[in-house]
Amino acid sequence: MMTYRSDLKRVLPEPLWNLARETWYGLGRAAQWPAANLHPRRRASIRWLESARNRHHGERAFIIGNGPSLKHTDLSLLEGEYTFGMNRIYLLFPELGFPTSYYLSVNSLVVEQCAADILSLPVPKFISWRSRDLIKPEATSRNGPEFSAKVATAPLVFLHTTYTGPTFAPDASGRLWEGATVTYVALQLAFHLGFEQVILIGVDHSFTTQGKANTTVISQGDDPNHFAPEYFGKGFRWQLPDLETSERAYHMARDAYAQAGREVLDATIGGQLRVFPKVLYESLF
Repeated sequence: MMTYRSDLKRVLPEPLWNLARETWYGLGRAAQWPAANLHPRRRASIRWLESARNRHHGERAFIIGNGPSLKHTDLSLLEGEYTFGMNRIYLLFPELGFPTSYYLSVNSLVVEQCAADILSLPVPKFISWRSRDLIKPEATSRNGPEFSAKVATAPLVFLHTTYTGPTFAPDASGRLWEGATVTYVALQLAFHLGFEQVILIGVDHSFTTQGKANTTVISQGDDPNHFAPEYFGKGFRWQLPDLETSERAYHMARDAYAQAGREVLDATIGGQLRVFPKVLYESLF
C-alpha cells in the first residue's frame, strides 16, 4: 500500500495529489460517521457533552502535560483549580494527594495498555471512540461493588477524534481533530466546557528520543521524555511525536480562543513551545 501511494505521489502534480489525498481521507471520515454518531454508547457520550457545554463559563483551567518540567513545577498550587490530566498523568496522583478534574487519552496504545488504570480514575474520563473496544466499563463489576460505584459517578465519555481533517472544533460533541497530540484535544474540550482562560504546564514540546514521527516503538528502558522513568517504561509501546503537526494545531487553538475573546497561556517551565504567550507559573497564584 505504501509503495503504491509513494508511486502515485511521485507521478501526480502536487495539487492533484493533495486533492486525491484529502478526498480519500474525507471518505474515510464519512465511513466512521454512522457509528460515531448513532451507536448507543456514543449517543450517551454526546448527551453528556451537550449537558456539560459551557458549565465552566468564565473560569480558568490548567492543562497538565507530562514533560520532565513537571518535576520542577510546584503542582501543590493546583489544588482547588480545574485541571485536565492526560495519558499516564495518574502516576502523579499519589504524590499530589488529589486527581485532576478531568482525564483524557486518545492514543489507542495508551488506552490498550492502561485500560484498568484509566477505568479506576474517580473523575470524568474522555477516551477516543476509536479505542472503544479496548476499554470495557462493564469489567469494573469484577472489582467489587465499592469500586463499581466509584467509577459509576465518574463518567466514561467517548470523543469522536480523527487523525485527518485539520480543524478546531468548539463543539466537542462532534468530530475533533487530534492534531498529533492529546493536548490539542484537551484544548478543544476546555473550549467546549466554557473555560475563558486555559494555562498549559508540563508541555515541554521537546523529546530526547528521536525518530520518524508517529512511528510505534517499544521502550528499551527508563523514559527520559516524561516526568517519571516508568511513564513509558521498559516494554511499553508508544508512538514518536509529530511536533510539526502539533504546532500547526496549537496555532489553530490560539486563533480560535482569541477570536472568541478567550486566551491560552503557556506557563511550562523551560518549555520549547513558542505558540502561546508565556507567563511565569507562580505569578498565577
